[in-house]
Amino acid sequence: MDILVTYFSPTGTTKAIARELADQIKADYFEIQPEKPYTAADLNWKNPLARCNREKVFNRGIACREKIGNFSDYEIVFIGFPIWYYQEPGIIDSFVEGYDWTGKKIILFATSGGSDIQRARKSLEDKIQGKIIAAKVLSGSAEIEEWVDRLDRILDFGEENQ
Repeated sequence: MDILVTYFSPTGTTKAIARELADQIKADYFEIQPEKPYTAADLNWKNPLARCNREKVFNRGIACREKIGNFSDYEIVFIGFPIWYYQEPGIIDSFVEGYDWTGKKIILFATSGGSDIQRARKSLEDKIQGKIIAAKVLSGSAEIEEWVDRLDRILDFGEENQ
């Protein structure tokens, strides 16, 4: 079974979780990157004119730098992102709109300073024609390992992915 861990990580926090997750389940990984990288000023959510705030208010799609050429090969796709304003960042919306999710098993994971993932899950369920089978906010190695163990019972990652 082919597994892909995708992630958006403008500060590196989600990247660390995604890479560790991919290593644990022996999955491929892909970094979702905007055509125009975010600067520290772009991410300053305390500034109402910062790019992250403008994107949220005006709900503009953010173009992704690259596409996954062999996306159809993957049966299970993890999508990771930081929670922004209780939801996924706009680039995640742009990313999911660029692929056919039919028949995919989708698992969401996020990093957050205190928000849960439920609003993001609902938002993405409305956008993806695949099946979201799990969603969790993750913060560290022990938590990732425990979650992977539970997912393994659900998905049977198989020995080739252990």
